[in-house]
Amino acid sequence: MDWEAFRVSLKLAGWTALVLLPLGLVLARGLAFRRVPAKGLWEALIAAPLVLPPTVLGFYLLTAMGANGAVGQAWAALAGRPLAFSFEGLLAASVIVNLPFAVQPMQRALEALPTDVRQAAWVSGLSPWSTFWRIELPLAWPGVLSAFALTFAHTLGEFGVVLMVGGSIPGETRTLALSIYDRVQGFDHAAAGAMSAALLAFSALTLAVVYGLGGRVGRRHG
Repeated sequence: MDWEAFRVSLKLAGWTALVLLPLGLVLARGLAFRRVPAKGLWEALIAAPLVLPPTVLGFYLLTAMGANGAVGQAWAALAGRPLAFSFEGLLAASVIVNLPFAVQPMQRALEALPTDVRQAAWVSGLSPWSTFWRIELPLAWPGVLSAFALTFAHTLGEFGVVLMVGGSIPGETRTLALSIYDRVQGFDHAAAGAMSAALLAFSALTLAVVYGLGGRVGRRHG
């Protein structure tokens, strides 16, 4: 078991979920409740990582984050180090790749809320911010948990974009998925099989725990 790669995978998945949950919630709420110009276009852009080949998306992200890319040059000027082939660049790419896994479940959960519930909260004197915290978020909590589970599990298994943007730097950007690939390339099928089984078990456990918790919360508010 490559524990260093497993640590990088968990770190990447945790930070990706931590960044995407608030960001995705803002986007999901805007798409669900506001009259957004060209809403279909925005939804298509958010969903694009679902249909684009990972190598294609990874190529464009690498181009933008590389030494000659606008994003890469801006980061190098601010941080004094390159963005591509670093954990920070890998995290930025992971956030973009996982955007639909975070936004779509929360958007659907918010859109399912009855309109009269929010209107009743406003008539009762609740501000929009209080309505969000006390009404919308508790009722849409299963969607938030689904977003977390999908984002976390998908990040653990992401391969193409991780390889393109992060490379395979030990302790920095080599995730467990990349370590499995390296073992297969080296014909170490026993180690690759053991790590694959561990990754499968951990991902399944994560989904089971989060969805089980989401079911309890949903029944409590039902």
